Amino acid sequence: MSLSEQPSTLSSRLGALAQRLGLIGRGQRQILERASHLRLPFSPLPAPRQNICWQNAPQLHRLVDLPRSALSGPVQEDKAQAHAMLVRVVEVNEQPLSSFDLRLVDGLSTCSPQQAEQQSFETFAASESCRQIRIISYKDFVKTISLALPRFLAGECISLSQASWRGERVFWTGDHHNEAFACAIAYARRRELEVNLPAVISHYHLSEQGLNSLQQRYHVLAMPNAAWSDPAFMALLLDKGLPYARLSQLGGPGSPEFLLLPKHSAEATALGEGLRLAGAPDVVGYLQKLHS
Repeated sequence: MSLSEQPSTLSSRLGALAQRLGLIGRGQRQILERASHLRLPFSPLPAPRQNICWQNAPQLHRLVDLPRSALSGPVQEDKAQAHAMLVRVVEVNEQPLSSFDLRLVDGLSTCSPQQAEQQSFETFAASESCRQIRIISYKDFVKTISLALPRFLAGECISLSQASWRGERVFWTGDHHNEAFACAIAYARRRELEVNLPAVISHYHLSEQGLNSLQQRYHVLAMPNAAWSDPAFMALLLDKGLPYARLSQLGGPGSPEFLLLPKHSAEATALGEGLRLAGAPDVVGYLQKLHS
């Protein structure tokens, strides 16, 4: 195919897509075409990494209690409708257990950047940050784990978290003395030392029904931070007053924001389809893969 034929071929593809979507208006087709030609630094959404840090992964658990203020956008009703769909995507079940073997815990709720790169408590315990901790005897073990769990000997209940998108990993929800906790658990595993406490485990999982409803009603796209200062993109989003909502709470610094465009609006649908052609990652498709 010659270079001179490519524009007409792309135009034909866009026209066919517009017809399939029912975008018969000239303005809608223009939105689709202009969006498809945007050059933004899109990047694929990463698969969850296998490490000990709960926070070093998409923070999807926050959708359960997502505050309305987490969404931004110019129209309150648009944000409220998007919020109502998002809070149905993740479900949580709390499971109280009279006895739980702490050797099954292999993750931490909060981590420093150095801790977040560790693959297991064993590698963490062998790292430079844990070199001050020495456990030789059971007495040392009790002293060390009691730094993280001051009521360990009293048998106080421990809080844990688990997420379907993090596999079988179980995360301790404490936020202090990570080194002591990890070293104690690694020691217990190495010595085959049974360590049981009552526990409450919060199990988070993606809802198939919630994902299907979100897919039916919205384009949800991962937008790079640079998009919000790109004149061509912002003109498409704002000039015609398209309905939309933004969510930026589910990742760390520099992570993409989620743009929600309702499919009941033909103009918003045109923008969503055009952004996908331009390379914007489909968030719902990403979540469905995590769910499967």
